[in-house]
Amino acid sequence: MDKITTLEQVGGDLPRLTIDDIRAAAERLKGAVVRTPTLYSKTLSNITGANIWLKFENHQFTAAYKERGALNALTLLTEEQRRRGVIAASAGNHSQGLSYHGTRLGVPVTIVMPRTTPHVKVMQTESVGGKVVLEGENFDQAYAHARTMEKELGLTFIHPFDDPIVAAGQGTVALEMLEDVPELDILAIPIGGGGLATGMGVAARALKPGIGLIGVEAELFPSMYNRLKGTNLPCGGDTLAEGIAVFEPGSYTSKVLGELLDDLVLVDEASIETALALLLQIEKTVVEGAGAAGLAAVMNNRELFAGKNVGIVLCGGNIDTRLLANVLLRDLARQGRLARLRIFLQDRPGSLYRVMHEFNTHNVNILEISHQRIFTNLPAKGLVTDIECEARDRAQLDALINALRAKGYTISQVELD
Repeated sequence: MDKITTLEQVGGDLPRLTIDDIRAAAERLKGAVVRTPTLYSKTLSNITGANIWLKFENHQFTAAYKERGALNALTLLTEEQRRRGVIAASAGNHSQGLSYHGTRLGVPVTIVMPRTTPHVKVMQTESVGGKVVLEGENFDQAYAHARTMEKELGLTFIHPFDDPIVAAGQGTVALEMLEDVPELDILAIPIGGGGLATGMGVAARALKPGIGLIGVEAELFPSMYNRLKGTNLPCGGDTLAEGIAVFEPGSYTSKVLGELLDDLVLVDEASIETALALLLQIEKTVVEGAGAAGLAAVMNNRELFAGKNVGIVLCGGNIDTRLLANVLLRDLARQGRLARLRIFLQDRPGSLYRVMHEFNTHNVNILEISHQRIFTNLPAKGLVTDIECEARDRAQLDALINALRAKGYTISQVELD
């Protein structure tokens, strides 16, 4: 794909992205993507000790910021490129953004996805006009096949992150944030391949040179962290933040971010889950794991953000509803509002009744009971009872546990990993 003519060449083939490129992208996107709000969160500010401003990119039509970069690239195609069509490798938000705007502009869009891609993502991409080709067992194999199809069919490849044209579109997020809240001191930006952070970083530094830029990666996928900090942390696993789960960050974006970022932090899975649940409970907004990463970083690194005006991008809201339900229930368990108590009893009439009396006394609701007599190391006349229950808060649950132990019961709580 031809580079934007306004991009300056710096040091061989490395193009330099400028604020003018991002402003030009903003003009192209005007009226075609949602100008999402940047809103202050009083409650999250009280929780974190920072002044939290949220950018609701999950309000885009395809529920993610990726529309911006995809559309910027589409608008710069030649007539011949538009006629032949474009291709990309993606199993996530880039595929939907490219398909939606490509169809809207009359540009054929082909998306190569791994065969392991969940059916719901295939259906979402097809529903907005993309033609899906399933090839390979992982992203790398799908990417290689897409590049082969690009050459064989004369299509234009649009990279999900490692292209300054795409990064320029993503940079419009920061333009809008600083226009709405010029007093922002620091930005917490999720990083997968690095396109969003690159575009936002260039824009933010041009508009406010002293602004802090903190990149955020999932602890299971520290690919950019490894590259910029020279570490060799393991990369891989089932992360909730699959939108930023990238084994290899962009070559172009890595070079830019190496100069732009003030720091890059990692967030673990429990922190991402907690942040996601807080955003739903407090802000009444649904985000995917990657969309919660910025808030997770602020909560885990309070000294870095304390007292500052912090801008957080809720970069996407595409999360499976069953997975969302699991995250919310696990969060209730961490709060002590849901619990599974394992109680050792004698297998005699009335044993369970006496335990139930304590639950009633402490007003703790029982959700489910299961007995185990066979697969246990207890004597033949003993049994294990697992009771799933619901309490008002951890204090109420602890009071019940202490009361049962005071009456001689052996009891443990089944903890989350």
